[in-house]
Amino acid sequence: MGPMEEQTASHTGWTFLTNHARVLAAVAENRQIRMRDLAAHCRLTERAVQRIITDLEDAGYLSHTRQGRSNVYAVDPSKILRHPAEADVSVASLLAVLARDDAGRTTPALPVA
Repeated sequence: MGPMEEQTASHTGWTFLTNHARVLAAVAENRQIRMRDLAAHCRLTERAVQRIITDLEDAGYLSHTRQGRSNVYAVDPSKILRHPAEADVSVASLLAVLARDDAGRTTPALPVA
């Protein structure tokens, strides 16, 4: 399996985060990320990332401005998550949890019982 196949290989079964959440978190972490790098980071195709970016922009979670040939993204941290069960959870809260998780990844993994 080549590098491109490896990066976009599909995952079977369920996951805790949606692709929309992964893309939003990656953009929040690097507002000038290129579509190609975003796709590689999230292990998605560029086309899938483009659709997700469009969804997030249409819903008001993301916006972008052109800076030369690149996009600079802005995340609206005050937006509320879409599912009724998270009707009081903001994007900022979600990103804070994910950022704490990323910070903890530099520590050794806990042993599995």
